[in-house]
Amino acid sequence: MSSTGASDTTRSGSVAVKICGLTRASDAEGAERSGTAYVGAIMAGGARQLSVDGARRVLGPRRATVQRVVVFGDQGAEEVIRTVQALDLEVAQLHGHATPDGIRTIRRETGRTVWPVLRVVGTALPEGATGLAEAAGVVVLDAHVVGQLGGTGVALDWGGLQHDVWALRESIPGVQIVLAGGLRPHNVEEAIRLLAPDVVDVSSGVETSTGVKDPVLVEQFIAAVRSAAGMQR
Repeated sequence: MSSTGASDTTRSGSVAVKICGLTRASDAEGAERSGTAYVGAIMAGGARQLSVDGARRVLGPRRATVQRVVVFGDQGAEEVIRTVQALDLEVAQLHGHATPDGIRTIRRETGRTVWPVLRVVGTALPEGATGLAEAAGVVVLDAHVVGQLGGTGVALDWGGLQHDVWALRESIPGVQIVLAGGLRPHNVEEAIRLLAPDVVDVSSGVETSTGVKDPVLVEQFIAAVRSAAGMQR
């Protein structure tokens, strides 16, 4: 099992898909049927915010066919640990001010995967990226938008980030890259071609309205990822 928590053969070829910001159990079930490897719920604030009970209803129980992720904001390590244990999550995604020590604590106490988020401005990875990547074995790249912790629909400069992303891979062999930020069915192939992420993470890019997923867009997104993954082989 890789450090992202994905199986060696992902549900969409060599690049796994995460459908995030889910607010309805029916959308999570539909995404799973379509072949997503991860389903995600938000507990970091914003319009897609869920309670622990809401996340339980939307994500469902542990099962072999998909992995469940909760996105946290500035909750402390103890609260993250309690929630991971209460929901029996596979992955905790930290979208606040994660630290290497906090990541190690959560991993040690839960035995689960932790995805720290790097909130990127421009074409450079933020200071501290290497320390977070070393502690977790994986990082999420997302656009930095003041006052928001994700789901903004703002895309990163994938070409401009190539240098820093490949440098991170060279300095930490085996580090996994989860790419978020403004991904949609029509642009995810280019993002994969430029940055070769291990996981692509989409929320607003497959929605008809905030928190409501469009099954057609989900299918189109996953098909585009499969196409791009096939071209990489």
